[in-house]
Amino acid sequence: MNIESYREYCLQKPGTTEHFPFNEDTLVFKVMGKMYALSSLMSWENGEPRINLKCDPEEAIFLREKYPESVLPGYHMNKQLWNTVVLNGELTPIQVLQFIDDSYTLIVNSLTKKLKEELKRLD
Repeated sequence: MNIESYREYCLQKPGTTEHFPFNEDTLVFKVMGKMYALSSLMSWENGEPRINLKCDPEEAIFLREKYPESVLPGYHMNKQLWNTVVLNGELTPIQVLQFIDDSYTLIVNSLTKKLKEELKRLD
């Protein structure tokens, strides 16, 4: 996975927008205004991309134990709810895409009824 395929994958999800709210290096993807993925562009340039993704707290612990080199507590994030996924080859591309899907779904499920209805209209 490269930065462009990561970006395209996130942007194809309904209601997704991209932002740089923190600085010009941190690319953030939001669904209906709520963040579900972010990554430092510098990490892609330095050869070890990292993506922060929202995760169910129990699943986050399980993944960190199963993939200790690739799934870490979320860098600069709530460590219970966010993982940093290191794209170092331990995880398959399919697994990384599934983690992105799971993060997106967690956020969508937490939306208000009004925002969920608005999101459905965007499909």
